[in-house]
Amino acid sequence: MVRITSLINLGLGEGSALPVGVPIPWPSATLPAGYLKCNGAQFSLAQYPKLAIAYPSGTLPDLRGVFIRGWDDGRGIDSGRTILSYAADKLRKHTHALLFGNGDGSQTPAIHESYRKSSSTTYFAYSGSSGVYLTEEGQNETAPCNVAFNYIVRAA
Repeated sequence: MVRITSLINLGLGEGSALPVGVPIPWPSATLPAGYLKCNGAQFSLAQYPKLAIAYPSGTLPDLRGVFIRGWDDGRGIDSGRTILSYAADKLRKHTHALLFGNGDGSQTPAIHESYRKSSSTTYFAYSGSSGVYLTEEGQNETAPCNVAFNYIVRAA
């Protein structure tokens, strides 16, 4: 009974101003009555005719572990996408600088004149006691700070 009262108090039950099919971040793994998880599952078009208006394919979007992004709709920031299309992660273009070493751990200021005057060999190294070290950094994705919610939709 508490769950039904909570839905009424939140305005999410029958007669809600929130349209059927709108994803809602829900702070629990337990779904309220009349709601489905946005987990890519199929649903019955006959059982949920209002939900079928929003998702005529009969499949809910899979919003587990992803962010919702506004549709570009011709703006040109994220062009070429259709509504409900998935996009894998991406990283903005950027460059990295590489330094060259002199074999004694010191940095070569420039390759041109200093290289010709130096008695030591200028080289690039991936490992060892001198040179540049390129190591793998970071996690499996680039993501802002976030809080995990369960996306659900009102089904009827």
